[in-house]
Amino acid sequence: MDMAENRNTINIKSDESGEIKVADEVVAIIAGLAATEVEGVSSMAGNITNEIVSRLGMKNLSKGIQIEIADNEVVVDVALNIAYGYSIPEVSTKVQEKVKSAIETMTGLSVATINVRIASVDMGEN
Repeated sequence: MDMAENRNTINIKSDESGEIKVADEVVAIIAGLAATEVEGVSSMAGNITNEIVSRLGMKNLSKGIQIEIADNEVVVDVALNIAYGYSIPEVSTKVQEKVKSAIETMTGLSVATINVRIASVDMGEN
């Protein structure tokens, strides 16, 4: 019985006690959560704010994230909206560090590359 039919899954553990598989969308959600925790990140590109996500569900956090997995190594493409006034290089570096740490800690997978694309600048409310 394949519970994750129609989804791409990654096998993160397989031994005599069984196997553990994670849907790649789960890895994308982990990346989205980690990225939006960085100060200066307004939201994920094509995404809605965290307050609305808490009401509509976690799937919306995977928007703006592409995950590619080969040989237990993850390549992550993150598209985000940055808040006006923040340093793009500093915020992007923090996003890379936070996303790498979150994915590796939660899944045990190795993160090879994290590409950050700034899709827009959020000017905030005037």
